[in-house]
Amino acid sequence: MNFNNASEDLTLLTPETALQALKDGNERFVNNLKLNRNLLQQLNEASEKKLPFAVILSCIDSRASAELIFDQGFGDLVSIRVAGNIINEDILGSMEFACKIGGAKIIVVLGHTRCGAIKGACDDVKLGNLTSLIAKIKPAVASIRDPATNRNSKNPEFTEKVAEANVRQVIASIRHRSEILRDMVEHNEITVVGGMYDIQTGSIEFYEN
Repeated sequence: MNFNNASEDLTLLTPETALQALKDGNERFVNNLKLNRNLLQQLNEASEKKLPFAVILSCIDSRASAELIFDQGFGDLVSIRVAGNIINEDILGSMEFACKIGGAKIIVVLGHTRCGAIKGACDDVKLGNLTSLIAKIKPAVASIRDPATNRNSKNPEFTEKVAEANVRQVIASIRHRSEILRDMVEHNEITVVGGMYDIQTGSIEFYEN
């Protein structure tokens, strides 16, 4: 589905059509076919009432702006950005608010290729407060058994495996740690999916299982 303003059609959206709207938006982005939006008008409308249809948990990488890579406008997305797209109780609370109160239909945990935070976790970087953030990614590093050697940022195949594992573990953590979101998933009120954004091509591979 294509929405000139997804929030206008929020009541018609299901988790499945919300996912399709994001896929369609990314396809437009990759093909440089952005929808023609009156952004100032959207901003004015969103100032009165915002009805985001999707929550995107993504990395702080400057090349990974959710509104751009999904070709969405003002008020369409709740964009949560943190290095390594990790999860904590504050982010979980934000997701619960966006879905239970705000009406969002989908949560996307979006990793990206060549992620600096993932590389830092692979290299066991320690740097101030970043140390505790990277510690949240370390379980994903440990979950990748192969290769047994060259398990560092100089091995791109290894780091990309860790990036995917991190996305999947964050999804599992969302479902495990939030009773509210888990209940909404079980009642098909929302869906939680993962994806990997390729910073070279702009395309997103979704993990739907």
